[in-house]
Amino acid sequence: MDISYHGHSVVKIISGGKVILIDPFIKGNELTDLKVEEEAPDVIILTHGHNDHVGDTIELAKKKSALVIANFEIATYLSWQGLQTHGMHIGGAHTFSFGTVKLTQAFHGSSFITDKKEMIYMGMAAGILFKAEGKTIYHAGDTSLFTDMKLIGEYNDIDVAFLPIGDNFTMGPEDAAIASEFLRAKTVVPMHYNTFPPIKQNPQSFIERLPSGNGVIMKAGDEIKL
Repeated sequence: MDISYHGHSVVKIISGGKVILIDPFIKGNELTDLKVEEEAPDVIILTHGHNDHVGDTIELAKKKSALVIANFEIATYLSWQGLQTHGMHIGGAHTFSFGTVKLTQAFHGSSFITDKKEMIYMGMAAGILFKAEGKTIYHAGDTSLFTDMKLIGEYNDIDVAFLPIGDNFTMGPEDAAIASEFLRAKTVVPMHYNTFPPIKQNPQSFIERLPSGNGVIMKAGDEIKL
């Protein structure tokens, strides 16, 4: 399994011959190395409905009829846009040909602003547990610290956890370090920082709060092979 980070909360997983994109915010994301015209994912997984996470889902999904996995509200809205979707909700898991996806809770808002400046409710925000090839990836989405992360860590042998550290809208470095302790992941990667002025952070300050060797700062395009 190949896992790569692409700025903000964008993560790419290659598993079972499928290309999976999580929260593909590309256009308008100055920190990403991806270009919409060069990406053609087989699967897109969304944590919540905010525009900087739904991102370029519609354009990307239409290229090769990608399956979009998200909560029921987002999946329904995107199906109305002509996309192939699979709706889920928090606590639910589903096994696909490329791996198992489970949505976890996340404490955050979830809405989508249309081109007409209408705000649409997009259900509850979520995190993602992705399991394939005997490995487990946890993408926390946008969230605060919450104590049930202890349960996620206790009952899942997490190989790589992607945690937001930007503060203001999500956990900051201090709370994310506590989350890392709860989750007990083998590798922890900071995300959702430096994209906008309110979430400017030095990721090294987060890494220094973790046990030596546990945290990894990934630049856009960096890969982890599991």
